[in-house]
Amino acid sequence: MLDTGLFGEPARIRRLLTRLRLPPSAVRGILLTHGHLDHTNNLAVLKEWTGAPVWAHPADQIHIDGAYPYCGVARVCGWLEATGRALSHYRPVRIDEPFVEGDLVPAWGGLRVVHLPGHTEGHCGFYSEKHDLLFTGDLFASFWFSTHLPPAIFNSRPELIPGSLKKAVLLGARWVIPNHYHGFDGDLHRRRLETLYRRVFG
Repeated sequence: MLDTGLFGEPARIRRLLTRLRLPPSAVRGILLTHGHLDHTNNLAVLKEWTGAPVWAHPADQIHIDGAYPYCGVARVCGWLEATGRALSHYRPVRIDEPFVEGDLVPAWGGLRVVHLPGHTEGHCGFYSEKHDLLFTGDLFASFWFSTHLPPAIFNSRPELIPGSLKKAVLLGARWVIPNHYHGFDGDLHRRRLETLYRRVFG
């Protein structure tokens, strides 16, 4: 499972597994691209239900704990997350399996960790060599009306984003799937990522 969503996802995931006739134990791991609340809000519930370990970059444990000291315009993100945690009765979870750049996660035929810091310090993507597909997390958003970097209020280390954007493009994956997107078209999202890269780097 890649990230856990904000509101309503546990019921959707239960329905999906029921439709596929799979038990909760079929979920062998919960991979986090980063520790923002819209990706971790259901972490405790889904870990308890599936028994799956949590995989994430250790730098984002502080986000999962809800203790990150946001500063500057990103204080808005901290306020929004604090409100969301209070409304959802959020419970933090410890990372079971920490990973770093280059590690191979034993899921989906092997997913190589690609550290893409900027959105958070520990923000990561995952590259499948088998499918030549890169999951880019929140590195960028790809909607039919707009392709853009995350808004400034949500970025903990914005100075690192250009380097991460370049790293993702130079990886050269055939397919790209971001976390926030419209349409399951990996070729389209790859082309949008490349266009965004040219816009940032001229």
